[in-house]
Amino acid sequence: MSQPIAITTGEPAGIGPEIAVAAAAASRLATVLIGDAQLLRGAAMAAGIDWPLPSRVGIEHVAVAAPVVAGRLDARNARYVLDTLDAAIGACLRGRCRAMVTAPVHKGVVNDAGVAFTGHTEYLAQRTNTPHVVMLLVGGGMRVALASTHLPLAQVAGAITADSLAATLDVLDHDLRARFGIAQPRIGVAGLNPHAGEGGHLGREEIDVIAPSLAAARARGIDAAGPFPADTLFVPAMLSRFDAVLAMYHDQGLPVLKHASFGHGVNVTLGLPIVRTSVDHGTALDLAGAGKADAGSMMAALALADRLAGDRPSAVR
Repeated sequence: MSQPIAITTGEPAGIGPEIAVAAAAASRLATVLIGDAQLLRGAAMAAGIDWPLPSRVGIEHVAVAAPVVAGRLDARNARYVLDTLDAAIGACLRGRCRAMVTAPVHKGVVNDAGVAFTGHTEYLAQRTNTPHVVMLLVGGGMRVALASTHLPLAQVAGAITADSLAATLDVLDHDLRARFGIAQPRIGVAGLNPHAGEGGHLGREEIDVIAPSLAAARARGIDAAGPFPADTLFVPAMLSRFDAVLAMYHDQGLPVLKHASFGHGVNVTLGLPIVRTSVDHGTALDLAGAGKADAGSMMAALALADRLAGDRPSAVR
């Protein structure tokens, strides 16, 4: 049997424990749930899932710091959330697990605990010493990557540089080939401004930064076309031309994909030495503990992690 896939259980007061247990129980894959064992047992009971779980599902116990009340955030458990991530990262880097799948976390409560945390993507890059990672969402027949991730909108333009775009396109092209098995990836790139700047009348980022970066990428053998106006790029006829789209910022690309795939979309972190996928939604505190959470995105994330990792264990590169 292949090495297991690690599943972190996310914010303990959210739906993470429930959807993690549900996905592990329903899947035929070997998995290891990383979280508080008693919390997971309670999540299984709330969801009507038989306990103990099937033998193919292991549990790596990480104790919560404070009692968990469904739907109620507690900053005392912020360190617990990060400890589960560290355990999964370590298991993948040491080759004990071949991939990791993450349930949603609540960034705000982690920051409330005094820990600077902007999201899984940035945390994984830091913990694996990866210089540049790319956030990719898969679903609804689309692959949408982001040139910038969790930034205030006012900071986005300054973050779109020739160096950052070069690194992003290199990672995206490499992982589409190496992870997704696409021999010659075609990448469509959105502009930053409305109408892709309209010849400089609505901003010069396309002229000064994006277009030259795409030309340089093509010179390196990357099939990157654009920049296109986002409202033109995200139509079926245009999307059919590309294997992936590169959006300039979070809310330029993700609303389109989530509309097409919500509940079954998957977040993938490209550029890491390990395979990591995640759900495309948040902690849903209002549904926690009610047994009503939909595990569809978690199931899709687990299936994609299995496909991307294959039978090979992760290893430090």
